[in-house]
Amino acid sequence: MITLPEVLLKFKPNAKWHWNGTDYSGLVWEDTEETKPTQAEIEAQIPTAEFQIAIEDLRAKRNKLLQDTDYHGISDMTMSFEMQTYRQSLRDLTNGLTTAEEVNAVVFPTKPE
Repeated sequence: MITLPEVLLKFKPNAKWHWNGTDYSGLVWEDTEETKPTQAEIEAQIPTAEFQIAIEDLRAKRNKLLQDTDYHGISDMTMSFEMQTYRQSLRDLTNGLTTAEEVNAVVFPTKPE
């Protein structure tokens, strides 16, 4: 479960604030340029923040898998069709994903031998 401070970091990344406690009452707003968001405004951003965090994690895992196979693309090697397909499948993993639930349900393709 995502916390309100995590949501706030995504929702207002440049704002100045700190958190004393475990709920909204612990939010100390220090920013003089932005108005302190209400608890409802922060909570309304939960699905978006959850998606952003999940997609960032998915992309990091995907990028690592791509990096692990980059050597197949060097000029003195011929990349197999299976490896080309695998790498394209990795690149396509994030296409059409719009919710954290969709991101968390992604199944990575199997790396060919």
